[in-house]
Amino acid sequence: MSTPRKAAPSSPRSNDASPTLLPVIVLLLSMGACATIPPDGPQGPPMSGQCNADGARWAVGRAPDNDVVERARVDSGSATVRVVRPGDAVTMDFRVDRLNLNVNARNAIDAVKCG
Repeated sequence: MSTPRKAAPSSPRSNDASPTLLPVIVLLLSMGACATIPPDGPQGPPMSGQCNADGARWAVGRAPDNDVVERARVDSGSATVRVVRPGDAVTMDFRVDRLNLNVNARNAIDAVKCG
């Protein structure tokens, strides 16, 4: 009498991919998500982001219209600019990349400061 043979345990068929393939795919996808897409339109000079108020001192005495504010930002090398009028509530945080244009009651820029 022969003894019955036991069948080999069946296992669900797994993907033929290596176990390290999934982390590699995740890594590649995450690197692609970090890619920089250049904005459309004309590009100005590269910004350093660090404010240098001396470059925008010419704005003192001028009205803070859009052209003056943007030119002052670019000339100071700042990433951002804010116009502070009398009575405006402003945060007191210091930011090395921000130009502040203080405006007086006659709507003229009377101070150019970084922060």
